[in-house]
Order: sequence, then C-alpha cells, then structure tokens
Amino acid sequence: MANAQGTNDGHGSSVRVRYMVSAIEPAVSFYTTHLGFHAKSGPNPNFAMLTRGNLELVLSTPFGPGGAAKPMRDGRKAEPGGWNRIILNVDDLPREVDRLRHAGLNFRSDILEGPGGSEILLDDPSGNPVELFQPAPQ
Repeated sequence: MANAQGTNDGHGSSVRVRYMVSAIEPAVSFYTTHLGFHAKSGPNPNFAMLTRGNLELVLSTPFGPGGAAKPMRDGRKAEPGGWNRIILNVDDLPREVDRLRHAGLNFRSDILEGPGGSEILLDDPSGNPVELFQPAPQ
C-alpha cells in the first residue's frame, strides 16, 4: 500500500510515498541498487527513507514501534503488496527491462502499450509494484 503527501521543505516541492515492506534491508538494497534511489536516513530494522529527485520513499515494516505499524480502529493492519504504485519514467523501457531481468528481478507483467506510452510492473522484494513507464513519442 502507498500513500502520497506533498511537502515543501524550503528546497522545493517533493512528494512522499510510504511503502510497507517485509524487511528493510532487502528493500533498501533493491531501490538503491536497481532504481537509482539514495538513502536519506536509516536504515534501522523498521524504517528507512530514500530519495530519487523530488520523490521521498518512506519504507516501513508492518511491525515495530512506528505509527505506520499500528492497527486501525477496525483491526486492519498495513501490509506490503497491493496495486497502488510509484511510477518511474525511463527513456528506453526495453533496455531497462533487459537490465533488470538480467539482475534476476521479478516482473508482474510484460511490457504493455497504450496511447500514453509503454509500461511494465516490477515487484520489489516485498511484492510492492513499481511501474516503469516510457511516455509515447510526441
């Protein structure tokens, strides 16, 4: 599951997204090694914050002391996976897919084409989807 929140920290506008992950270290490694994110804080066993351009990716476990791990009033708990996703634009989608497949990463789909461009869904180590998107030529 993901949620987005715009921030203005005096250094420009950024967007913050939270992903619930099963384990912090494999998630940090996935995003920093394969998708160009940089660690901003953490990791600790239950939390890390990564950045890529104006995107801040907050990684939290569904257990631990943080508020994101607390159950809702109706008993539901946050969990990894789902279909909400961050979208990362790429210049050459087939090349990126080849690179990531060569690294042994898991895709939910093949490249799909629509009027706005081409996309594919990549799973992070906890099953959260990341959409890689190449806009259609103008």
